[in-house]
Amino acid sequence: MKLLKKLPEKTKILITGGGGFIGGAVIRKILKESDWKIYNLDKIGYASDLTSIENTILTLDSDKQERHELLKVDLTNSSATFEAVKYADPDLVMHLAAESHVDRSIKSPEIFITSNILGTFNILEATRDHYERLSLERKNKFRFLHISTDEVFGSLGKTGKFNEDSQYEPRSPYSASKASSDHLVNAWLHTFGIPTVVTNCSNNYGPWQYPEKLIPKTIISALHNSKIEIYGNGENIRDWLYVDDHVEGLLEVLINGKIGEKYCIGGNEEKTNNEIAIIICDYLDTVCPRNDTFKSLITYVEDRKGHDLRYSIDTHKINQALSWKPKLTFNKGIKKTIDWYIKNLKWVEDTKLNV
Repeated sequence: MKLLKKLPEKTKILITGGGGFIGGAVIRKILKESDWKIYNLDKIGYASDLTSIENTILTLDSDKQERHELLKVDLTNSSATFEAVKYADPDLVMHLAAESHVDRSIKSPEIFITSNILGTFNILEATRDHYERLSLERKNKFRFLHISTDEVFGSLGKTGKFNEDSQYEPRSPYSASKASSDHLVNAWLHTFGIPTVVTNCSNNYGPWQYPEKLIPKTIISALHNSKIEIYGNGENIRDWLYVDDHVEGLLEVLINGKIGEKYCIGGNEEKTNNEIAIIICDYLDTVCPRNDTFKSLITYVEDRKGHDLRYSIDTHKINQALSWKPKLTFNKGIKKTIDWYIKNLKWVEDTKLNV
């Protein structure tokens, strides 16, 4: 990725949540296509996994294998967060760490409040302390990229799209906590002058996603010949974005985005949950057929509380300002994803998730 070559060699980047699905994809990209030093600040929670990063490191030349360092820190620990930022001395910060599963936020909202709000406050304060100590030259190059979600905007009807000017109207403990973190980042920009940029993305999918999310859970349930559970009537709509396309968008914003701006990143691939399940089942019927069709496993369960009807993102701004567009269609991306899970069922079992 020529984009990463625009910054000096040995650029130091601190990535929070680098053990997560999107954070891991970011780190793999940077390891393969730059000489940057990566500090991965992650508490190593239930959904954290470093396997993909470790596998990538093994493919690198020996002189490039020491560029990833794990800092096992929980962002809710203020002093540990300050020490980690001081130790990393970063030129760039990407803040991805977050509790992100809506169902878990409904069952245990307090965890989301502390992790996503207090955690963001602590990394902002640690970054402020760090930024104020930088030379003018380093300040001019410094960026803090906060990665958020389209769920902060609430729910759409059958028409319309979210954009950078959409009103915030979160409807779950998860989205409310992420909305709060967005507002904190905006406040630290205007009050303290921290050079921040914010992105709001649509639903991600791809290899290495923790199996509690819709697409991997559907794939794995089918492969186990278990019920494929769909909330309500299955007509809720999401815009789907392949994780590697999202990573390229994030790095484009990190390097070329305008300080103080927001960028919405979406896949322009709206699908109902029913469509997702059927697409997965139809493909599995061709690559690993069973006596009955996989669609026979689909069943409907009581709807999620406060279940948003539809999300959709208008990507006009990032398309025009930064020339970013998703490369992979959903049809190609979902096949790559299904094939990966078929080949990596051992990794799924190692997550010890009861699906």
